Amino acid sequence: MATPQIVIIGPPGAGKGTQSSNIEEEYGVEHITTGDALRSNKDMDISYLDTEHDTPRAYMEAGELVPDVVVNEIVAEALSAADGFILDGYPRNLEQATELEEMTDLDMVLSLDVSREELIRRLTGRRVDPETGDIYHTEFNMPDDEEVQERLEQRDDDSREAVERRLDVFEDTTAPVVEHYRDYEGFVEIDGEQHPEDVWDEIKKAIDAHIDD
Repeated sequence: MATPQIVIIGPPGAGKGTQSSNIEEEYGVEHITTGDALRSNKDMDISYLDTEHDTPRAYMEAGELVPDVVVNEIVAEALSAADGFILDGYPRNLEQATELEEMTDLDMVLSLDVSREELIRRLTGRRVDPETGDIYHTEFNMPDDEEVQERLEQRDDDSREAVERRLDVFEDTTAPVVEHYRDYEGFVEIDGEQHPEDVWDEIKKAIDAHIDD
């Protein structure tokens, strides 16, 4: 299995993006997120789905939530063009997990396990430089330049209240997906509270062991 087909699941702040990028670089697979897939296929003809709009772009420009049936079609299109992938942000619910089983055969499901307290610490501590877009953290990664420090801002979705809501949504909709995959042969749970390099070492060992099988 030179180009594995992998799903990575975890709550906001678990480090899915960082580890997905590592997997993409190490194994030469495509990093697919629902957001990127939507943007890449925003003009895809979905009129045959008999939904409110005929393209994903219409939902996006109207500021409306893209229905699952549309997201499913877009993900299927992205997977069909990929020679191996790390799928990040999908499936978000059990219905999408069922759809994914119809689209492709997965080699592995990686689940990043991080406590709620740690996730809140990570997310509420994030700060952004409005001039450069660079991301910092009040505990782990503050800039040396005092002028930059003074202009850092907290995004609305990183406030304590917003983070709690996002984690509640994950627990309600996506945590059951983890349980759905738990008995799957390729399921591996990773301790996501370790240093990112240690998390990566554990992930790489798990993938290599699976490939060797």
